[in-house]
Amino acid sequence: MSDFETVGKVEDFEEGKGQAIPVNGRMVAVFRVGEEFYAIDDLCPHMGASLAEGHVDDEKGVTCPWHAWRFCIKDGTWCDNPKVKTEAFEVRVVDGEVQVLVSDD
Repeated sequence: MSDFETVGKVEDFEEGKGQAIPVNGRMVAVFRVGEEFYAIDDLCPHMGASLAEGHVDDEKGVTCPWHAWRFCIKDGTWCDNPKVKTEAFEVRVVDGEVQVLVSDD
């Protein structure tokens, strides 16, 4: 069974920017939008670009820096075709620390 893993303090995350962080053997893109945090698989399912390096827009989407595929940072859904998605992970903030849950299966 997996536990939440601390990936940094709230102040470590810049508004509207992603950070690629290893969590439980996977690269996870963690995003801060206002006081909310989101985490999705960092690798774009198209060609493997880092989604953490993409542009985050006001509608809580991130655009892949290589080929402009746009994903919802809330649930990992590809905005152009909801049948395609990348994995999304549960995020919580405890005592000022951002924590992500990535299963070990």
